[in-house]
Amino acid sequence: MKFNGYKYLILSDLYRYKGDIRAVNFLGQMFFGRTFPYNFWLRTCQFLKSKPIFKYSLYYVARLILNHYIFKLGIAISPSTEIGSGFYIGHFGGIGVNKNSKIGNNCSMSNGVTLGQANRGRNKGYPVIGNNVYIGPGAKIVGAVKVGNNAAIGANCVVTKDIPDNAVVVGVPGRIISYKGSQGYVNYTDYEDKI
Repeated sequence: MKFNGYKYLILSDLYRYKGDIRAVNFLGQMFFGRTFPYNFWLRTCQFLKSKPIFKYSLYYVARLILNHYIFKLGIAISPSTEIGSGFYIGHFGGIGVNKNSKIGNNCSMSNGVTLGQANRGRNKGYPVIGNNVYIGPGAKIVGAVKVGNNAAIGANCVVTKDIPDNAVVVGVPGRIISYKGSQGYVNYTDYEDKI
């Protein structure tokens, strides 16, 4: 990962939180924000780990800080996880993401979300989340499930099957109730021309 790519990811995340990328908003989120500091240190660990010169020095310092936030906020996302731009965590607590999961651009994730591995059966593997996806509080996505672009997954929903684009999924097990998608749940995604 190049520095410009790292900077772009940080600013896209900031824009998703505040709708603005000014330095005052960055500092405000770093000192007073609840979940943005986790995003920052997660992205920083990903960047430092990709650079051999930093991998065995600064990376460990950044990882210690990230570990502090893991325990403080109850969010466990590995720096090895592939996460697109504009990642937004709405509420902290009880979030667990398998490191082999893939998360697309502009994902909005709530508290209590699990992206988990299935070790056997037809869904053996890890979730792949599309772009502009909203994942509600307590939702569980388990196994080699593909969640389409612009999908919305309701609170406490359990997803074990592929979800098409623009689907709204609720219940246990998850079932599609409409194709209105995540519009209104995933905001501030127009950062491409602002960064």
